[in-house]
Amino acid sequence: MALQDLQPDSLYHLATPVEWAAYQADGSIVPASLEAEGFVHCSWGRQVAGTVGKHFDGVVGLLALRLDPARLGATPLVEEDSYGSGQAFPHAYGPVPVAAVVDTTAVT
Repeated sequence: MALQDLQPDSLYHLATPVEWAAYQADGSIVPASLEAEGFVHCSWGRQVAGTVGKHFDGVVGLLALRLDPARLGATPLVEEDSYGSGQAFPHAYGPVPVAAVVDTTAVT
């Protein structure tokens, strides 16, 4: 699978292999953005290509972690345009359990 194979209406979080290994060891996805901004950045599949192009240019081996929203537990998922880009993105307002990851796809 590759970037073009992502499901357009599925929920994804992007991570490097090192980040993914750390999340698996911890049992939760807790990126720096959770402390700095209060949420975990996510994208719908149809948004991932733009997110990769804008924020991950040159990153090799980037993974799209497909999340099952039903497995987020108590972590709220909010779709919003936090930066005035004109496009709403899903944000998880709390740690995301690793058990919510149902698939991984290399996108770079």
